[in-house]
Amino acid sequence: MPRPRKWRRVCCMPDNSRFGPLDTTASGRAVVTMTVDEYETIRLIDLDGYSQEECAEHMNVSRSTIQSIYDGARKKIAQSIVDGAILLIGGGDYQICDGMSGPCGGGGCRRHRCGRGAETAAPEETPKPE
Repeated sequence: MPRPRKWRRVCCMPDNSRFGPLDTTASGRAVVTMTVDEYETIRLIDLDGYSQEECAEHMNVSRSTIQSIYDGARKKIAQSIVDGAILLIGGGDYQICDGMSGPCGGGGCRRHRCGRGAETAAPEETPKPE
């Protein structure tokens, strides 16, 4: 009997789950499906600058698992860009982070506090000159 797959911790679902060429309709186009945990790996490593080790700790899996997920995700992105395929994000073995455990530090996950992250939080209001 195979070992059961480990659930990967994900901060939240992507805001957009469909990407593709703008020049044609979806009918007749190849479709590439990226899992939510692959999306999270790309977000953590390429956007947030995590190392594979930090990403693995954050997602609660081994570093070699992250490397495998990351390699597969990058291949899917490349296939979508080069072949003009539609990229869909969905599915996979994941659970949404509660923001209070593991690498979130008990103080709440950055994405849960701000919705999309610190860089997109609403700017503080500055007093208007009189």
